[in-house]
Amino acid sequence: MPSAPPPEALLVTVAPTGAETSKADCPQLPTTLPELVAAARECEAAGAAMIHVHIRDDAHAPTLDGERLADTVAGLRQETALVVQLSTGGSVHDPLDQRLKVLDAAPDSCSLTMGTTNFGDDVFSNPWPFVCDLYQLSQEREVVPEFELFDLGHVTSLTRLLKTYGLPYGGKVHCDFVMGVPGGMPGTADALVAGVAALPPEVTSWGATGIGRSTLAVGLAVLSKGGHLRVGMEDVLTLARGFPVQSNTQLVERAVAMGALAQRRPMTTDEARALLGTRPAA
Repeated sequence: MPSAPPPEALLVTVAPTGAETSKADCPQLPTTLPELVAAARECEAAGAAMIHVHIRDDAHAPTLDGERLADTVAGLRQETALVVQLSTGGSVHDPLDQRLKVLDAAPDSCSLTMGTTNFGDDVFSNPWPFVCDLYQLSQEREVVPEFELFDLGHVTSLTRLLKTYGLPYGGKVHCDFVMGVPGGMPGTADALVAGVAALPPEVTSWGATGIGRSTLAVGLAVLSKGGHLRVGMEDVLTLARGFPVQSNTQLVERAVAMGALAQRRPMTTDEARALLGTRPAA
């Protein structure tokens, strides 16, 4: 088994697309497979080691189409060495049964949100039976989950899940705090400190992402606590007030520069696989 990466290694995950922003409102958003693969190559070169993937249909609307998901995983593996993580959240309107079928595309990793949360004017539904079904399916399919924590109650649910069903495939437990969503925990250093303090002892690594204006505050707090970073146009569309993001590469480069100030260097894709406990690269 590969040794754990050294403490200075920083896992940078890029979330390039998401399910909320429209192509019409943000033409530079990568929504086609060629755009997504090109963004992935650029972000890998800039220092990202994992990609968190949502896909779109021919009309650029969010979809969980199984064939498209499989083609996306294959395309990313052919063109990059990135750890491929598929979102099982989809959009807030996707039914639970379709979200379970995401694992049919055989990604390296999948997101697994640990509870229901208000999401702006909508509700992101993750009832406990669904969480349990998705977790057990990830164990059976040898897909490593990243536990998404939108609130402190989700940390408690993670403790319950691990106690009930044991460790994930690969034996590692990696979490991501998603902060600053209207309806979830605020994107503040105080909230991050509380969340990290509540993590169960089985957790082997964690990171966080700050949505919108909380991006920098969360990123700096994460680095001060020794965690990892998720960035991307799924989570923020401006570099500063009045300066729109032109590519996901800009956000990865900024994360890498922030890490350098904290004497952290970008983790390699092989180190990321060791950290997360995924299968070896295909």
